[in-house]
Amino acid sequence: MKKYLNWLLPIMWMGVIYYSSAQPYEDQDVKPLLESKLDLSFLIPYVDWVSFSYHQSEVSVSALGVEGFVEFFLRKGAHVGVFFILMCLFFVALIKTSRMNFRVRLTVSFLLTVAYAVMDEFHQGFTVNRTPYFGDVMLDATGALIAVILLFFWQQYRTKNKIS
Repeated sequence: MKKYLNWLLPIMWMGVIYYSSAQPYEDQDVKPLLESKLDLSFLIPYVDWVSFSYHQSEVSVSALGVEGFVEFFLRKGAHVGVFFILMCLFFVALIKTSRMNFRVRLTVSFLLTVAYAVMDEFHQGFTVNRTPYFGDVMLDATGALIAVILLFFWQQYRTKNKIS
């Protein structure tokens, strides 16, 4: 029973993700903080040329303001980072509680992470002023894939140098 406590960290992290997804956008808006604490106008000449569409909205300094533009990348970067961490936590839990080989652990951890990303986006559909979007699942999966790649290379390094 004690070894299954290793699943507490990924479960708690999923709770953090769930809580964050249950908050309306307005409660997570960091633009007012950016506007009041930082002068980001120095970025404008460097990023003013960037313009693209994401979830049927224009992402550019002219459309969002420099604070909204920075917030967009903070929010999307959070998707990558949060699911990178979840993937690693699943992997560690599997190391501690299973006899799977390394590649199977990686695969199962990745699949669990992507499955939770899908459920998280579905859950967002029930939150005020939030919408589920497949592009966000792809960002989440990218975070998990980065973890897979780093864990794979870490394992290769350990094997090559016979580090336990």
